[in-house]
Amino acid sequence: MEKRDPFCQLQIKENNQKIAVLTLAPAMSVAVMCGEGEDSSKKAFQPIRRGGPSTAHLPCSWRLPALSLNPMKNRRKPAGRKKTRPAPSSLEKIYGVHAVSAALANPERQISDVFATRNGLARLEGSIEPDVTVTEVRPDELTRRLGRDAVHQGVMIEAASLAQPSLPEILAGPPPPGPLLVLDQITDPHNLGAILRSAAAFGALGAVMTHRNSPPLDGVVAKAASGAVEHVPVILVANLARALDEMGDAGFQRIGLDSSTEHPLETADISFPCALALGAEHKGLRRLTQEKCDLLCRVTTVGSIASLNVSNAAAVALHTLALHTQD
Repeated sequence: MEKRDPFCQLQIKENNQKIAVLTLAPAMSVAVMCGEGEDSSKKAFQPIRRGGPSTAHLPCSWRLPALSLNPMKNRRKPAGRKKTRPAPSSLEKIYGVHAVSAALANPERQISDVFATRNGLARLEGSIEPDVTVTEVRPDELTRRLGRDAVHQGVMIEAASLAQPSLPEILAGPPPPGPLLVLDQITDPHNLGAILRSAAAFGALGAVMTHRNSPPLDGVVAKAASGAVEHVPVILVANLARALDEMGDAGFQRIGLDSSTEHPLETADISFPCALALGAEHKGLRRLTQEKCDLLCRVTTVGSIASLNVSNAAAVALHTLALHTQD
């Protein structure tokens, strides 16, 4: 066998006669049959495999790239194509006594398994349906499953995700008593969980977030929400600005919370139904989100620090809007 260009073409000769030409792309994987040894009278042809013993019989010192007999594996991928990520598990992990108790009490939540310590099972007594698999575990087993930072309180469940309504379904419903939250790239799970907890306490219609830049609703979010994920619908949309347009078309007054504006929420002319938009910590509302709002307001503060954590600001704003509904 004669080497011309190890990355382009191979000529295979027998008795000085060219019997085949093999063309290789630089990253191509192929199966090749080659004569064994320098003596062409030896006809023991073998497939060349990277790292396999048959490569030692090549009369030249180079080695072929990874080889495969499957032609589909030999195809080069187009430039820029990324590997497909594996699909995430369909089961959510929810831990913490309040979050787990609320999930067990929710008839819409399909529970697969309960993992709990002896004390944890005692705290859940009477709330687990007979058809749910229950496993008693040691605390360190829950820590192994959830991570060291998880405050699991000795209980964890695996459950299917809740079915959530679409934005058109929410907007077409009866006039809501509370606002519809619009969360603009709030990615911190502790903040999101605390916001959902306040939303449940003050009767919010739901929370609108984007598919991207939003944390999953199990784990830390469910723990921080203390059961609120079972009560507050979470509507995922592709584009927040377009969703705000739909809210405006449905007659919702769109209020953006912005600490830099001069208009206090407490004295604003609020009409219902309304949507309350909150921005991410430090960043606030994005420009396009602000432009889609009918009104930009701030929460009034009187101390030396003028701004609040987004979850605290959400709680104060929701309380203020709840007072408006009682006027």
